[in-house]
Amino acid sequence: MRELVGLPGWFVGAQGVLGIAGRVHRGEPWEVLHHWWDLPTPVYVVLAVAGAALASYG
Repeated sequence: MRELVGLPGWFVGAQGVLGIAGRVHRGEPWEVLHHWWDLPTPVYVVLAVAGAALASYG
């Protein structure tokens, strides 16, 4: 069961980190979610932290 939680955790964490990095370096996110929603930078921070928590649990 933990493996099933860890894999989405890596994905969510990567989306958060890429969103933050893209905003810092180019002003627009580098991840997939920006194609569907315009998320503010604090949401990417929450995604990165939540993804890290899920990945560490898994």
